[in-house]
Amino acid sequence: MAKILVTGGAGYIGSHIVNLLGSFDHEITVYDNLSTGRRESVVNGELIVADLENLDTLEKLIIDKKFDACFHFAGSIIVPESVTDPLKYYNNNTNNTLNLLNLCIKHKVNKFIFSSTAAVYGMAPGGVCSEDMQVEPINPYGRTKLMTEWMLEDIAAAHENFEFVILRYFNVAGANVDGKVGQCSPLSTHLIKIACETALGKRDKMFVFGDDYDTPDGTCIRDYIHVDDLAQAHLDALAYLLKGGKSTLCNCGYGHGYSVNEVLEVVKKVSGKDFIVEKAPRRAGDAPKLMSKAEKIAKVLKWKPKYDDLDLIVKTAYDWEKNLK
Repeated sequence: MAKILVTGGAGYIGSHIVNLLGSFDHEITVYDNLSTGRRESVVNGELIVADLENLDTLEKLIIDKKFDACFHFAGSIIVPESVTDPLKYYNNNTNNTLNLLNLCIKHKVNKFIFSSTAAVYGMAPGGVCSEDMQVEPINPYGRTKLMTEWMLEDIAAAHENFEFVILRYFNVAGANVDGKVGQCSPLSTHLIKIACETALGKRDKMFVFGDDYDTPDGTCIRDYIHVDDLAQAHLDALAYLLKGGKSTLCNCGYGHGYSVNEVLEVVKKVSGKDFIVEKAPRRAGDAPKLMSKAEKIAKVLKWKPKYDDLDLIVKTAYDWEKNLK
């Protein structure tokens, strides 16, 4: 059994990791300010409602619990907002993470799993991203995530007992296949969630931002990964570190993609609903194609995804949205 701290564990992705962790004999503590997460989403462990900026509360918790590992999901993730309010992102994603890492080193929490993003790649040549390629983030969100990656690498180099796994997510989608947790944020910018909301009449219409990209149907192509497979990757990362694995960085995606139009067709098919989709201008910073090379995660962490099926991803998202109050 390990004692696990999960920051941001009441949010979309964090709640799925906490749900899966409950299948194992770990002691789980979720630390979340509920700014985007929900109390009901924490289906296992103890919930501490507090800000990462509250260092006295955070340090006392770390001292009392003597954690073996930390999953860090507490971060701001909306790309357009990071452009208009960069200070929020540097404060939350960089400064708060630095303070958390300080406490982890001080109190010997030596296993750290970090929620990173494909946004660190920026406009990847050819649209296919491998872990060893040059990173060139084009927005504050991506830069703040990359800064944390650099901090982790430097800390691990200076502290021989500290090891980390960085997981660079691609487009996370869907909901828990058993219906326990799902995506709840009303401010979500995720395509599949927005399409499901529109199919259910929660939105009057939705927009496709650009249909003149250099792709087969003119819309952007993305690598969509089911959130339960992403959750499993984190448990595989934990097992790897607890067995003595050395620090590593892995893409977390399926290695193939679907266009915006293809996704919308699947949502319409799965829901049985037609809905209004309007064309809109391109958004700044959207790459035509963004997909992962995902061989490393299978080799190093022994990750075996189970839900690489767009229809299933959409169905879980739609069923969750249908029941979401």
